[in-house]
Amino acid sequence: MKKVLLFSVFALSAVLTAQSNIPAGTVIPVMLNTSVDAKSARVGQTLTAKIEQDVPLYNGAYDTAKIKAGTRVIGEVLAITAAGNSQPATITLRFDKVDVAGHMMPVLTDLRALASPLEVDQAQTEISEQDWGSTPPWSQTLTQIGGDVVYRETGKVYYGSETVGRSVYAGGWGVLSQVSSSPRNGCRGAIDGNNNPQALWVFSHNACGVYGYDAVITDAGRTNPEGRIVLASKNGDLKLRSGSALLLRVNGSGNHPAQSDVASQ
Repeated sequence: MKKVLLFSVFALSAVLTAQSNIPAGTVIPVMLNTSVDAKSARVGQTLTAKIEQDVPLYNGAYDTAKIKAGTRVIGEVLAITAAGNSQPATITLRFDKVDVAGHMMPVLTDLRALASPLEVDQAQTEISEQDWGSTPPWSQTLTQIGGDVVYRETGKVYYGSETVGRSVYAGGWGVLSQVSSSPRNGCRGAIDGNNNPQALWVFSHNACGVYGYDAVITDAGRTNPEGRIVLASKNGDLKLRSGSALLLRVNGSGNHPAQSDVASQ
């Protein structure tokens, strides 16, 4: 019994050590567990999301160092503005903690892409209607949010005729691809030299911006104060529904500005 207990403690310590430093540039694909409505949300409201695919850390131990699918990412609402007087509704939030085996690890993240639950469902639906419900998951052909096509049977992901990634089952179905810049939409490619394939789940290698919502990202969380993400409606109210997908990217690990500091910017 004592040996089992010691082994469990050692295993937990190893996990925490491996994941205590998430390299900058690491992409974290999550599904939102809580809805956020600009008409009813409150400042300080806790947000939770779940990682949908194992996230490789590339700390010199690829295939062993990872954050597992199912891990919670936690954030909060920093500010809200309801629509009115020709002004758009806005939601300001951040995701700044990763719950690793009960250990709340602080991180700084920005937002690369956001997609509605409908977009997520479509990205997980077989392209050919005649095959709906009859094709096993490991041989499906799917279109990612952003346009990449996944051929699970061959394990390849294509952008046109170019191979841009590979299909994987890593705690759930997903893809590993190097992210690409999108100057038109303001998204960067690799940052801090981290050009490793990233866990993108249902997103394309060049996915950037908002999909399925009548909204825009006015602050991705890359400027001071880092981690502050601002979303604004294009017309009327703004509600992020549970089941939405977010493609977060780590800016760094460690302390972040206090809420009062963020609110005063």
